[in-house]
Amino acid sequence: MDSLIVFNSLSRKKEVFEPLHPPFVGMYACGPTVYGNAHLGHARQAITFDTVFRYLSALDYKVRYVRNITDVGHLVNDGDDGDSKIEKQARLEQLEPMEVAQMYYNNYITDLTQMNVLRPSIEPRATGHILEQIEAVQQILDNGYAYISNGSVYFDVRAYEEKFHYGKLSGRNIDDMLAESRENLEGQTEKRFPADFALWKNASPEHIMRWNSPWGEGFPGWHIECTVMSSKYLGKKFDIHGGGMDLLFPHHEAEIAQSNACHCDLPATEHDQAKYWLHNNMITYEGQKMGKSLGNAISLREFYSGEHRLLDQAYSPMVIRFFILQAHYRSTLDFSNTALQASEKAFKRMNEGVKRLDAIDPYTKPVAVNPEMETNLSAFHAEASAAMNDDFNTARVVARMFDALPVINHLFKERQAPLAVQPETFLAFRKVFKEVYHQWLGLMSPEEQQEDGQGETVDSLMKVIIELRGQARKDKNWAIADYIRDQLQVNQIKLEDTADGTDWYYDR
Repeated sequence: MDSLIVFNSLSRKKEVFEPLHPPFVGMYACGPTVYGNAHLGHARQAITFDTVFRYLSALDYKVRYVRNITDVGHLVNDGDDGDSKIEKQARLEQLEPMEVAQMYYNNYITDLTQMNVLRPSIEPRATGHILEQIEAVQQILDNGYAYISNGSVYFDVRAYEEKFHYGKLSGRNIDDMLAESRENLEGQTEKRFPADFALWKNASPEHIMRWNSPWGEGFPGWHIECTVMSSKYLGKKFDIHGGGMDLLFPHHEAEIAQSNACHCDLPATEHDQAKYWLHNNMITYEGQKMGKSLGNAISLREFYSGEHRLLDQAYSPMVIRFFILQAHYRSTLDFSNTALQASEKAFKRMNEGVKRLDAIDPYTKPVAVNPEMETNLSAFHAEASAAMNDDFNTARVVARMFDALPVINHLFKERQAPLAVQPETFLAFRKVFKEVYHQWLGLMSPEEQQEDGQGETVDSLMKVIIELRGQARKDKNWAIADYIRDQLQVNQIKLEDTADGTDWYYDR
């Protein structure tokens, strides 16, 4: 099998994936700031690293996946000044800040679970690691890479530049950052240099979330939490750090700087926090970034219900997951109702193919091998693996699955005729195809999404309904037979009559 290749944002090129301590893999991905319901951008990041987690596990790596929850320190506009996002929302909803954080965290998990996103190995919260963050800030101060100003502690970018390179990940340099921020210098008198960023902020009288520290009452900066929690659970240097492209600067750049400043005595090979940095691209709406300020942000709950002015209909969680997987994670993905409806139809076709696989028995008839079909199925595993090994290219995997659908449909419709492929080829293909569908891509059919026990109940009820309709047709009671078919269609269940009987599937 080909080696796994990943695109490393740090080197800006594809590299062979070689874990630091195989077969163990440490992976950290930045989770949400829990002050509102998850939107499509959150879904893309979660699904991207869920897919990485799933595929690495399928390759028999033992993955420790850490995804943090930010419940303190993230200020409006991602800066060092202004309101806390969570406290601002708490005032709007007249709730305690931690009540807001817990409510939206619960909603986040519920919404992702519906998309079959696996829970990470560890899910630490920023507020659960305040002491460790204070210790890290003190370490950076002791190492000479930070300074205290009016009870706040700021990272000293220019001192850091004397040994390291601030901008290594994002490709920025100090002169450019100074030029860009020169007009914002006014009002930042606490800082020695505009590019410096807060490690610890002195709490103003109205700030609710505050802790004692050696520098007075305050709260941690946004970036320090990830440096602390990743090193605590994965070590000072680990394999993969992931997140959205919008976090590359300043958040991930600051993480690397903090990590190097904390552990500056380490060998150079152990700097930069993670060996591989992976970033998923943005989701846009009609070419524009989705955001609350632009009025085009749609929460996952609104997608599921269809209750948003930009939506023509509701979209199921699996359709959204499928839509995201149809594009490579590093490409921009443009949302539209047309695109989602196309994904809905394609996902329906894929589900029908998966369902038909189980209805084919390769041992009940003679074999008349069709060379093209035989090659299509026998090559599937290698070609799907090659796609995933090329930087987790789910778009190519999905395309290859659709290439196999005509063969599946032929074998299903001609299942009384001689089999067009060798039984061993079919059985191996069926096993791998379902593994790719379920395990690699994390997809589920509508039937599988039924709550525990309900899937079997629906199957049993449908069997009875199909038998009743069959008896009506046998008695030539066409009115009853058509009525049953039409009522099922109203409820988005389609019947398909074949030579071997009647099959059914969800027509969603």
